[in-house]
Amino acid sequence: MAPKILLADDERDFTETMRKILARRGYEVETAPDGAQALRVVLRGGVDVVLLDLKMPGLQGIDTLREIKRLAPEVPVVILTGHLLKSTEQEGLRLGAFAYLTKPCTLEEIVRTIEEARSGPPSEPPP
Repeated sequence: MAPKILLADDERDFTETMRKILARRGYEVETAPDGAQALRVVLRGGVDVVLLDLKMPGLQGIDTLREIKRLAPEVPVVILTGHLLKSTEQEGLRLGAFAYLTKPCTLEEIVRTIEEARSGPPSEPPP
């Protein structure tokens, strides 16, 4: 079964382009234009990784991240945003984001980060 990616971003052209590109890479991609829709998708289950924008209408990305981590803490969330603010990056990572990518970034960076998120945090070497 193809890994399921949720792409939560209000930029329709970006989400459609990314959906098509990631689908060609073997991912099943569902999109959400805002945080409320993203939460509904996560609650349905089956999401392997969330790619989350910070600036969206309604429920903002940081608040969406907080809710995802409360409702489904096992789902890795990668913040993918065009708005680089060090304080927001630190808050996102503190709230449990797996990684923080700033647009524009390469497709290879996105795919590598998705795969790292799917495989989980690196395990500690034995003592």
